[in-house]
Amino acid sequence: MFTGLVSVIGTIAGVEHPGTGLAMRVRSSFRGLTLGESVAIDGACLTVESIGRGWFGVRVIRTSLERTLFGTYAVGQRVNLELALRVGDRLGGHLVQGHIDGVGTLLAVKQKGDARLIDIRVPKEVFSASIPLGSITVDGVSLTVNAIPASNVIQISLIPFTLQRTTLGERRVGDGVHLEADTIGKYIRHLVEGRQRNGRTGRAQ
Repeated sequence: MFTGLVSVIGTIAGVEHPGTGLAMRVRSSFRGLTLGESVAIDGACLTVESIGRGWFGVRVIRTSLERTLFGTYAVGQRVNLELALRVGDRLGGHLVQGHIDGVGTLLAVKQKGDARLIDIRVPKEVFSASIPLGSITVDGVSLTVNAIPASNVIQISLIPFTLQRTTLGERRVGDGVHLEADTIGKYIRHLVEGRQRNGRTGRAQ
């Protein structure tokens, strides 16, 4: 479990393709990592499989490659990193599982005062769990849905602190981003859809 508050920005130091998966080496300032613990990389929960001086290694299996952009990552790319939440830690963002629900595409980027507004086209399953002022995770960053300007489009607002402490300030129109819809929203959507299906088939509630 994570909160969507980025700990540090890391850099991809190595990419290999063993079999059908992907192995990545990530350079970071983390200290005291242990084998088997979880780290969120651009919002995706991955397991630390190897550790070296100033770096750690993870493996992305085929099913995760199909749901993420990791297959396009190259050496030198900067990534948002977050360590797993400890029991008793402050929940400064929102509950983030580290499960990528889909990939979004930036449609517009504009400045409004000291905030940067970004419109993102999102998959239907993400859009149906999103509401104005609700939570969403973009590339591992806990954010608020600022507005819903169109069907399957959400808008986020980035403050200077977020632009400086994450990679979102580097994103441009046409770029893809990892998305995780709000966990509570997904459960509600599932319950509502289940009731609707049961109603159509005439099953007792």
